[in-house]
Amino acid sequence: MKKAIASLFIFSIVICVSISSFAQIRKIPAEVTEALKSKYPGASNVTWKDKLTVFSALFEMNNEKYEARFNSKGEWQSTEKEISENDLPANVKDGLDKSKYADWELKSVYTIDLPEDKIQYRVQVAKSGIQKKNLLFSNDGRLLKDNLTL
Repeated sequence: MKKAIASLFIFSIVICVSISSFAQIRKIPAEVTEALKSKYPGASNVTWKDKLTVFSALFEMNNEKYEARFNSKGEWQSTEKEISENDLPANVKDGLDKSKYADWELKSVYTIDLPEDKIQYRVQVAKSGIQKKNLLFSNDGRLLKDNLTL
C-alpha cells in the first residue's frame, strides 16, 4: 500500500513538472515579433502570450498599455487599449444607455483597432459578482455582441 501511494505521488510530480514545462506551447515566430516591431516601433516592456489561434503581445507605448494580436504569419489582427469612461464616444454611450444593460455597473472600457481602420469598443459591465458581460459596440454605437465573462 505504501509503495502504491509513493508511486502515485512520484507520478503526480512528474506530470506536474511536464505540464509546467510545456506552458509555452509554441515558440513565437520571427514573423510575429518582426510584425510587432514594424507596427509599433516604440513598444517597450513586451511580453508574449500564445493563445493558440493568435499570438498576443502586451506592451507599453507613450505611457499607455496595449495588447496587440497577430496570427502565426505575422498579420496584425487587432490592438486593444483601455480608456476611461469619459473617452467613450457619445454614440457608443447612447448605444449602451439604450441597451438592456443600461442599469448594469460599468467596470472598464477598451478601444479595439482593427484592420481597414475600423474601431470597436469593448465595455465590461456587471450586475453582480456573478453576472458579468463583455459588450462589443461598433463605432456608431450598435451593440454587436454580448458575451459572458468571468
